Formats: sequence, C-alpha cells, structure tokens
Amino acid sequence: MEDVLLRAALAAAIAVAGWAAVHLLSRRAARRGEARLAELQPSGTASKVLVYFTTPSCVPCHTIQRPAIEQARRALGAALEVIEINAEAQPQLAGRWGVLSVPTTYLFNRRGEMKRANYGVVRAEKLLEQLQQL
Repeated sequence: MEDVLLRAALAAAIAVAGWAAVHLLSRRAARRGEARLAELQPSGTASKVLVYFTTPSCVPCHTIQRPAIEQARRALGAALEVIEINAEAQPQLAGRWGVLSVPTTYLFNRRGEMKRANYGVVRAEKLLEQLQQL
C-alpha cells in the first residue's frame, strides 16, 4: 500500500512540475512575441493582429491555413490585421520568433499582448473562436 501511495505522490509531483514548466515557458514565449511584434510594424488600427509564418512549398498552409485566415479576415474585417511572413525567405526572423514548423500563427490583442500561439494547422472555426476570445 505504501508503494502505491509513493508512486501516486511521485506521479502527481511530476505532473505539477511539468505543468509549471509549460506555463513558465509559454509565458516567456509570450513576452518574447510581444517584443517582436513591434519589429513587424503593425498598422495599429486593428484590434487584433495575426502573425502567420508560411512557406511557398507548404501544402497545408495553402490548402487549409490560408483559407481559414481569409475566412477570419472576412468575418472580422478591419478589426483583424494579418501579417504574413515567408519563413523560407526570412529564416532569421522565423528563428527569432521560435518558428520550427509551418504553418505557425500568433494572435495578439489590441495592447500587443500575445494571447495564443498555434503550431500547425488551425481550422477556420477554431481560429475564429480564438480571435473572438482576444
């Protein structure tokens, strides 16, 4: 019985430590993203900014992600500014943003605070939901 309790306590401790590490790394990435948004010089007129990293050879970027972004753009109009970056043409910029794969999208609120990072494809419904929560 003691062995079972010890294992359960150890598993709980590992889970809490993992959650804390993910939370701290996510917050660090958010602060880094907020600082990097300024270098892209958004217009400042939109209440939401979507930074989209893609490449010309990324099939899911063109067939799924870009149409989802266009749907969000139509739904939100002038409230959404989309900044699209070719990660292949600007590898240093993609590296500074921590982009390891495409598509990658970052969502910012009107105060320039990064609120969401999506690594991989995000379907239109989910993207609209995330943007409306900003």
